[in-house]
Amino acid sequence: MLARLDQLAIAFSGGVDSSLLLYAAVQALGPERVLAVTSASETYPERERLAAEQVAREIGAPQLVIHTEELAIPGYAENPINRCYFCKQELFTQLVAVAQERGIRHVAFGAIADDEGEFRPGLMAAREKNVLAPLQKAQLIKREVRFLAHALGLSNWDKPSLACLSSRIPYGHRITREILSQVDQAELFLLQLGFRQVRVRHHGDVARIEVPPEDRVGILDLTALITEKFQALGYHHIALDLNGYRSGSMNAGLPLVVTGANGQP
Repeated sequence: MLARLDQLAIAFSGGVDSSLLLYAAVQALGPERVLAVTSASETYPERERLAAEQVAREIGAPQLVIHTEELAIPGYAENPINRCYFCKQELFTQLVAVAQERGIRHVAFGAIADDEGEFRPGLMAAREKNVLAPLQKAQLIKREVRFLAHALGLSNWDKPSLACLSSRIPYGHRITREILSQVDQAELFLLQLGFRQVRVRHHGDVARIEVPPEDRVGILDLTALITEKFQALGYHHIALDLNGYRSGSMNAGLPLVVTGANGQP
């Protein structure tokens, strides 16, 4: 599929999915016909943008950093269940405009086959903007993506999954810069302690920590240290989720009709 395209702009987050797509595009088309576009966003940690820039350099792809302000998008800060639709609509609108300015006819992003079975409102925004999903079309699942990334020597092949910081806030609860910063600092602290896959779900003055089951004992061993830091950040109560880390846990209470594979509420 990629070899048939003349040029391609890729929404590049620096995660393993978009990294594999970027690598494949550079190999198929050459770096001069590929552009990695990364969003510097208030809903993603700055460290993620810096990591994305490093991976783009390793792959040898030209990169452009654009700026998006999700909280300024009408309807986004209110945190409706289709919040991701507003975010991706803004991202793809900017990405398509950037591509058109440079004479690039095709735009793609790193959706994979697994995304079709989850609640992903952003998929609808991609379809509306005719954004391609080559990995999804190839029916690649996450395990296969990581295997290929490892085999091809991508440095981030085992990078933990990451979603925007807004996903830590329950639907219907307003998103603010202060909350995003609070969550970011809490998660960064856990990462600095050596935990790789973490989520700090924000429930007002309660922080609910999600880590893989094998890391729960490690969290408990550091209870005093974590409690002191989290209380300094403004959390009065700190809880460890006994179910462990799971992607999209904030979707658990949504009706089945909402969480269907088509990504539409």
